[in-house]
Amino acid sequence: MSKIILGIESSCDETAASVCIDGKIASNVIASQEVHQQYGGVVPELASRAHQQNIVPVVHQALQDAKIHKNDLNLIAFTKGPGLLGALLVGVSFAKALALGLNIPLASVNHMQAHILAHFIDAPHPKFPFICLTVSGGHTQIVLVKDYFDMVVIGETIDDAAGEAFDKTAKIIGLPYPGGPLIDKYAQEGNGSAFTFPKPNIDGYNFSFSGLKTSILYFIRAQTAINPNFVKEHLPDICASVQHRIVTILSEKLEKAAKDYQIKHIAIAGGVSANSGLRTALEKLGKQHHWSIYIPKFEYCTDNAAMIAIAGYHKLLKHDFCSQQVSPLARMPI
Repeated sequence: MSKIILGIESSCDETAASVCIDGKIASNVIASQEVHQQYGGVVPELASRAHQQNIVPVVHQALQDAKIHKNDLNLIAFTKGPGLLGALLVGVSFAKALALGLNIPLASVNHMQAHILAHFIDAPHPKFPFICLTVSGGHTQIVLVKDYFDMVVIGETIDDAAGEAFDKTAKIIGLPYPGGPLIDKYAQEGNGSAFTFPKPNIDGYNFSFSGLKTSILYFIRAQTAINPNFVKEHLPDICASVQHRIVTILSEKLEKAAKDYQIKHIAIAGGVSANSGLRTALEKLGKQHHWSIYIPKFEYCTDNAAMIAIAGYHKLLKHDFCSQQVSPLARMPI
């Protein structure tokens, strides 16, 4: 008998649903929210309202694409946290109601664990133990992954995340939200050594990006005071230089962790793992140190429900279910 899981993701500004059949993704539907672009960032109240509008059609489309009926489902997996509480509440409430109506079990999923488990959607899969650099708009972590749900954070940001550094830089130089992908786009046309930005001196495997953001802001202010057209004239080089510094910070910490823990299976996950500069740097390090490198497909890097569904599949195998009394958590450590 097939094991069929519906995964639901609503932690931020993407309403997503996915169907997993016997460990294989049969559908993966995402509805993005363009309403936030005019505000230069995600507005929590608007996000939760958009989730309410999108969740029924998104789930319907996921079931339709997978060619299954809701009565075929064996489990509903959903993002419990971390994320925006109002946004999470929509997905959690819908999952609970649907599971109750179908009389099937529920599985709550940690969003950050799911990003790492996205590596088990397509082969080749990383071998345990492996180290995963998880980078997104709200999180930057180095995680020692011992098993599917046995993970230890060995390094994390002490202030801002790498994704925030990309997005805030984009805002400083006048790029629209979300600016991270645009910085990556322009960086491919620029010189990463054109401008030098400071590297924070943080011990161990932890990160800090707050000071870097400030230095970029002061640099742009100083240069535009001299030449008002500075950003326009040097946009690719600015983007390339910022990206080079952020990627260097990430890759050096990852390299240190892999060496200290003597692990050669290395992965990246999260929205920033779609960055071409980070992917190239990781592949270069892999060749240099003879690592086995694991990088998800672009569609499984940013927030999606396929990673929730695959996490649900492994929870189903373990009979790791939750009750109808479950509540979302804005903060939820791995």
